[in-house]
Amino acid sequence: MAKRPSTIDEYLAGVSSDKRVALQKVRAAIRSAAPKAEECLAYGMPAFRLNGKCLVAFRAAASHCSFHPMSGATVAGHQADLAGYDTSTGTIRFEPNKPLPARLIAKLVKARIEENRDRASGSTKPSRPRRRPTRG
Repeated sequence: MAKRPSTIDEYLAGVSSDKRVALQKVRAAIRSAAPKAEECLAYGMPAFRLNGKCLVAFRAAASHCSFHPMSGATVAGHQADLAGYDTSTGTIRFEPNKPLPARLIAKLVKARIEENRDRASGSTKPSRPRRRPTRG
């Protein structure tokens, strides 16, 4: 049984060289956009945390790499910027030979910082209304 990585460097050492290069670019772009964020592993993926909250993550898969803003709202709010990428709730997939542009990563990271800041201040609205218990 292989040892699970405990750092981003250990994680990257275990992926193919083409994916490693692409993910190192993602890592550098995140660091640049959020210099106060700390590296960590979250859900088995390399990630960055800011003020105790998970900000973004990335990973290598069998046939692609992915960037995880850890928020479906962030992905949905940037669909125009993400045209041409395979996306799903909270995930953006890309080919290792066509990594996400640093400018796009910075935009997504900054959006996540704002989202986390808004949540911490209580100024965001819940994604769906709370259901009131029925009295019977």
